[in-house]
Amino acid sequence: MDISLLAFVHILVAAAVCWLNFVVIDLLFRLPASGGVVGASAIGRHIEAKGGALPGGIMMGNIVSSPDASAGTLLAACGVFIAGVPGGLLAALLVFIGNRICHDPGYAGTTGAVSATFIVSGFTLIGFSPAEFIAGMVIAILTIQGISHRHSSRLLAYLWRVRGG
Repeated sequence: MDISLLAFVHILVAAAVCWLNFVVIDLLFRLPASGGVVGASAIGRHIEAKGGALPGGIMMGNIVSSPDASAGTLLAACGVFIAGVPGGLLAALLVFIGNRICHDPGYAGTTGAVSATFIVSGFTLIGFSPAEFIAGMVIAILTIQGISHRHSSRLLAYLWRVRGG
């Protein structure tokens, strides 16, 4: 397989893995249930008014308003890129501090950063690079936050209902 095609495939796999990591963690921490930080509920109501789903909008509001599992995953991938597992764990510590500054009552971001540290490190053992995870995480964030608030909030609300929200 051509090296550029292989890198492209790795980035797509990394995007899927990162997307699953932060969405699963955010669902486990019940982020669609209510706004955990200031502004999350307001963002959720705004997205709902534009045709989206309130639970998905609230989850998206939490993502915007506080260091969460998606930001933690991205920072951990950067930390692993720079300094391996210790760099990823340092990123998790910084996310934890950021959560406390934002008065975020949960630990989704810190959990996301720690899990991402080990996920990214594990994937390096089978030929992936942390840089591919950085690119994959940006793609994953865009699918949740940047492309269509209406559709992504509905998808997140559906996943929330499947979880038993």
